[in-house]
Amino acid sequence: MDVLTHVRGNLGVITLNRPQALNALSLAMVREITGTLLRWRDDAQVAAVLLRGAGREGKAPAFCAGGDIRFFHQAALSGDPTLEDFFTEEYALNHLVHHYPKLTIALMDGITMGGGMGLAQGASLRVVTEHSRLAMPETTIGLFPDVGGGWFLSRCPGHVGEYLALTGHVMHAADAMAMKLADVFVDAAALSTLVEALADQPIETGAQAIAAVKARAQTPPAASLAAQMAQIDTHFAHATTLAIVNSLAASDTPFARHTVTELRKRSPLMLEVSLQQVRRARSMSLADDLRMERDLVRHCFHLRPGASSETAEGIRALAIDKDHHPRWNPAQLEAVTPEDVAAFFVSPWPAHAHPLRDLGP
Repeated sequence: MDVLTHVRGNLGVITLNRPQALNALSLAMVREITGTLLRWRDDAQVAAVLLRGAGREGKAPAFCAGGDIRFFHQAALSGDPTLEDFFTEEYALNHLVHHYPKLTIALMDGITMGGGMGLAQGASLRVVTEHSRLAMPETTIGLFPDVGGGWFLSRCPGHVGEYLALTGHVMHAADAMAMKLADVFVDAAALSTLVEALADQPIETGAQAIAAVKARAQTPPAASLAAQMAQIDTHFAHATTLAIVNSLAASDTPFARHTVTELRKRSPLMLEVSLQQVRRARSMSLADDLRMERDLVRHCFHLRPGASSETAEGIRALAIDKDHHPRWNPAQLEAVTPEDVAAFFVSPWPAHAHPLRDLGP
């Protein structure tokens, strides 16, 4: 089973159990997690839910590395309609976690990226460890930071949301906490005893479980990203990605030089789409953001169908052929037009027929 579930005491535990794939999400996993949360929502015995990832002995841990991008590629090329189901149901699950009426705890031990962030960011308590590696790296495959990424990245301090969305920068625990993407630091070795303690004690209120977690909290190592905030806010406040890149290129700091190098590896078109996504999401509700992202991901695979999709090409270069030389179209930021970007933000569905129309406000 790729998802393991059990109830012990008042604690429901969901374990992503696909460690050989870093617990990447499949459609079957999304459906199992959703079904479990819906059952437990109405189960009086379950007072709190804990989400964690299964590990492999001797290997670095992972909560969840994201969605199954190999499936995305195969489905895009073959026209598999379950690709549509995956994104609709995954985004609905993200919304469910954010609005779940019971306490939820996410143990973001190890790699927590993409779809893993979508699951964890909705939790009531987001726990990180010394192994945590958090990121929204979708622009590396010609995608955008989905699963509610527009909503939670845009609520980071200053313009760090734009920075994280465009670069896919990987954060350690302290940076995640400083950027309001994690709540508590716990030593990884203490996680098993933490779960035991939560399962063995009665949980009458969420506050009791939160107190049990925070009782094991420690001070993480110093944050490093905070030292770059002035530069991030200076450069990533510009209106377009081209203006951001030009601003960085005019600066001779190590941060600016490294960031320009990283941005030039990404799809120029999807960089600009991602920038506008975060900017628009800043004034949206989560539900409206997820509906916008559902529009965007549909266009990622259908505005240019099959192998001509930027996303299909990005996955090919990273995970299929592994040549790490994606052929982006257009190849330069200067060639991206406002019309190219605007097309992504036109919904392919009328409001009454949108696949996420029932999410609510």
